[in-house]
Amino acid sequence: MLEHRTSNLTGLLLPLADRHLILPNVAVAELIDYQSSAFDLDTPPWYLGRVMWRERQIPLLSFESACGQKIVIGERARIVILNALGGRPELKFIAMLVQGIPRSYKLDSQLSYVDVPLCALEQAAVQVADQVAKVPDLLALEELLVSTGLV
Repeated sequence: MLEHRTSNLTGLLLPLADRHLILPNVAVAELIDYQSSAFDLDTPPWYLGRVMWRERQIPLLSFESACGQKIVIGERARIVILNALGGRPELKFIAMLVQGIPRSYKLDSQLSYVDVPLCALEQAAVQVADQVAKVPDLLALEELLVSTGLV
C-alpha cells in the first residue's frame, strides 16, 4: 500500500511595501536592523548601496523598485541577508529591504497557486495562510546585480 505523503518545508514570509515574498528558510542567512547606505546617483533606482554585515560589504536592493514600484523605507524597515544561489565567487550574499519582521510558515507540496500579475523577478504567486505571496526569482536578482556591474 502506498502512502500519500506531502513534503513539508518551512518558508519565511517577507513583508514588502506592496507585496509579500515567500522564500525557503535556507535562502535567508539573517535579518538585521535597517542601516542606511551610501549609493551613487549613477546606479539604478533599485540599488540602495552596500551595507556592512559580518565584516563584508553586501549589495542592498529594493525588490519593489526592481519591479518598477517606488522605494519605501518605513519605520519598521529591516534588511534580510539572502544566500546567493548562483555559485558566483564574487556574490555570496544579497541584502534586500523588507518592511517588518518575516514570519515563518510551514509549507507543503500542496501549495495553491494564485493567478495574479507577476513582475519579471517573480516566478509564481501562492496562497500562504491569508496572504498571497510571490515567489521571487533569486537567480534573476543575482543576474540583475551582475549584469549592471554592481558586483
